[in-house]
Amino acid sequence: MGVVALVPAAGRGERLGYGMPKALVPVDGVPLLVRAVRGLLDSGCVRHVVIAAPASDVDNVNTVTAPLAPADGAVHVVPGGAERSDSVRLALEHALREFPGTSIVLVHDAARAFTPPTVVKAVVDAVAAGHPAVIPVLPVADTVKEVDAGGVVIATPDRSALRVVQTPQGFDAAVLLRAHEAAPGLAATDDAGLVERLGVPVVTVPGHQDAMKITTKFDLAVAEALLAGTGGAR
Repeated sequence: MGVVALVPAAGRGERLGYGMPKALVPVDGVPLLVRAVRGLLDSGCVRHVVIAAPASDVDNVNTVTAPLAPADGAVHVVPGGAERSDSVRLALEHALREFPGTSIVLVHDAARAFTPPTVVKAVVDAVAAGHPAVIPVLPVADTVKEVDAGGVVIATPDRSALRVVQTPQGFDAAVLLRAHEAAPGLAATDDAGLVERLGVPVVTVPGHQDAMKITTKFDLAVAEALLAGTGGAR
């Protein structure tokens, strides 16, 4: 079973206001990207990681992440694309070319830097068990409203059937490649959504509250507090 994790990390992260790629923003001195890659490798089932970085920062990202590569694996950095889906596709093509034995591919957000390794393993185990697409999810805590273009509520979905999606999302490698080839130019923010378009079933496993996505300064403050609560053990 060859497992490769793709980390699209070419976003600039303007909302964090650090003037650097979001993936390189530090939490307690350690970049989000480094924490995310560590979590993937600590799962014990990922040995190869391909990071799609901003073209202007490939060397910098490579310097930061190269020491993370395990003795029996590798961490590669490639230039990303204009959209997240472009970065995933470029990283996927690189992974399949460089690691021909790849059968399972994970797609993980660097901004979900505190995802527990147990979640990573649960996703991989589910794909290995025969599910072509697997995503970690959490129940929706808030009431959700559907509104029209004018902001008028038109429906209140039953939240018991709704889930918040996290990463890593896991796929049979051939299925993910087919999904991206079938949607050229589509700026998708969710790879499971591309697989759904093929009619392939997507199953879920339990996510974790620590796998929050760090997008704003408030999220960063929460992450700092989370880290402080664990004594820095993340």
